[in-house]
Amino acid sequence: MITLQDVSFGYDNGQLLFDHLDLQIPSGQIHGILGLNGAGKSSLLHLLQGLRYSAKGEISVYGTKPDARSVYFLQDSFLLAEEVHQFDTSIKKFVDQYSPYYPKFSTDSFLKILNEFELERSSHLGKMSMGQRKKAMIAFALATQTKVLLMDEPTNGLDIPSKTQFRMILSHIITKDRTFIVSTHQMRDLHSLIDNVIVIQHGKIIFNQSIQSILDHLHFSLDRQKIDASDVIYHERVPGGYLHIRPRQSSESFEPDLEVLFNAIVTKGTFINQAFA
Repeated sequence: MITLQDVSFGYDNGQLLFDHLDLQIPSGQIHGILGLNGAGKSSLLHLLQGLRYSAKGEISVYGTKPDARSVYFLQDSFLLAEEVHQFDTSIKKFVDQYSPYYPKFSTDSFLKILNEFELERSSHLGKMSMGQRKKAMIAFALATQTKVLLMDEPTNGLDIPSKTQFRMILSHIITKDRTFIVSTHQMRDLHSLIDNVIVIQHGKIIFNQSIQSILDHLHFSLDRQKIDASDVIYHERVPGGYLHIRPRQSSESFEPDLEVLFNAIVTKGTFINQAFA
């Protein structure tokens, strides 16, 4: 379990990004942190990795304080940054140098993922495109087999086939004792993988529900015409008509569209959350 209790955090300008933030993240799931640019998604991941320090409150990652940066914690937690450094070395030498820091690192898993991304170990990271470097770092991150894997905009820089490969790979490696936290604003890239949706707005958690809970409480319907009914919480024009969100009313419902749901949450958050009360 990962918990944040009464956490406050800000930068040097004195303005708080997070103020009295509370959050619980259970293990064994893929959690999607959604939010507009500047909402605090990356900062939250940095706090969980111990790269930033809260001004107030407590953060616990499986009973360990991230900001203590203990060896035990660092061996079992990994942050895949959005921007990939242009290392002046080959993939093989990079792995040889950094994999020993992760006792559970699986060379077999790494090579398998590398092969699925059609990359060679001999390739030089400094001479690869940004997308290729991103795939190499994704392969390394997943092969660490850490208990906690934090990924900041992992699909940025990937082409469409690579995004599909990433989703397939990630779906096969999640286990009940590992926690994946993915920060993204590209909801459609990961909608089929996310178990739990966390939305940040203005430094606050404004929505935190599992996909199952969303299915249990919200009804999604695609209709040719816009419906002006009192129970419609949100509607949006989409290809084929209008997607309407209502409180759950029948067994027939479309799979949640996370992009439309996100738009509904940031504009009609109070009404969306009332459906879960």
